[in-house]
Amino acid sequence: MKYILLIGDGMGDTPVPTLANKTPLQAAHKPTIDRLCAAGEALLVRTVPRGYPPGSDVANLSLLGYEPENCYTGRAPLEAASMGIAVPSNGAAFRCNLVTVRYEGNDRMTMLDYSAGHISTAEAAELIAALQATCGTDKLHFYPGVSYRHLLIHHGAVPEHLRTVPPHDWMDKDVTSLYRQYLASDYLSELLRKAAAVLADHPVNQKRLAAGKKPANGIWLWGEGGKPAMAPLRLRYGVTGSLISAVDLLKGLGVCSGLEVPKVEGATGYLDTNYQGKAEAALTALKTQDFVLVHVEAPDEAGHQGAVRDKVQAIEDFDAKIVAPIAAEMDRRGEDYRLVVTMDHYTPLAKRTHEAWPVPMFLYDSRGIKPSSGVSYTEENIRAQVEESGLGLESGAAFFARFVELEKRHG
Repeated sequence: MKYILLIGDGMGDTPVPTLANKTPLQAAHKPTIDRLCAAGEALLVRTVPRGYPPGSDVANLSLLGYEPENCYTGRAPLEAASMGIAVPSNGAAFRCNLVTVRYEGNDRMTMLDYSAGHISTAEAAELIAALQATCGTDKLHFYPGVSYRHLLIHHGAVPEHLRTVPPHDWMDKDVTSLYRQYLASDYLSELLRKAAAVLADHPVNQKRLAAGKKPANGIWLWGEGGKPAMAPLRLRYGVTGSLISAVDLLKGLGVCSGLEVPKVEGATGYLDTNYQGKAEAALTALKTQDFVLVHVEAPDEAGHQGAVRDKVQAIEDFDAKIVAPIAAEMDRRGEDYRLVVTMDHYTPLAKRTHEAWPVPMFLYDSRGIKPSSGVSYTEENIRAQVEESGLGLESGAAFFARFVELEKRHG
């Protein structure tokens, strides 16, 4: 048996006026997803435990069958694991976004774009190198990642007053009070001011401004934490496998859970990602392994941007370029498989941030499921089905055990 988990990050939404009050899932043309859903089992799963922030870190940790209450330490340490960067035992890793902000005097600041206009990885690498050369110390070290997503390793205790937030929750909002938390620490205050000066004068940003693009004129630190302790999936659930994603957070989850993490050239985490390469990597892994997870970031990015058409396109691309080729090839191979399509959390376009609502998903089994849902994959359809079936699961661990048939295999 093969187990295939396909995640469209942030696909879930609420009705959108410009889509005739449909959600993007309802508006999108997604024939393969809808066909598999109609033949599968509808589930509603709480991926974010009560009291936890609805981030992709917590939600995807749950989807892999872990209990965040027992092993979650923060987002950045997972990204550090992906990048092969050690987190010091007496320190922490921070996610370091390159952002576009508006400085307004008296240390007032507005967050204009958490991604600096989805800056390219090559441009970002130049900026991070300049920041390390100018701002790096024996206590602070910058490491380049993908696009706007980077890391800062902090040696020593983090200031106790610091309470960070993800910048994608604050698009077009005043972040002055949040920014002043950093300024309350002498060395972090110096870091941010020096970083802003380096970025303002850098040729990469000068070229971006000349081309009418958003400059990466600030850094934003968040998601800090120490190294997590996670038992491998093969010990918890008896499966081996691979995790395929463009973003370091998911790759780090793969590393920490003992999965292989193949590199896919051209995987960007946005609409221009290498879908074909990701699907091919998944199918290659399934030749020798039990389990594969494929994560697609684009719906979530579109949700944070408030980009309605981009979100619909991201869902349609997910269907046509990930779900369809994987299902078709597995059918051609003639192997038994169980396939789940889900989101990790909602990212409503109207809010441009995450929601912790239980997520709708379906489980398709090539051997057949009776009774099958008989419906297309939308938020409303799955909720209605679960109200009838009672298949609402209170944790990702409960979902994953059901997905890989743990009781059946061990019973």
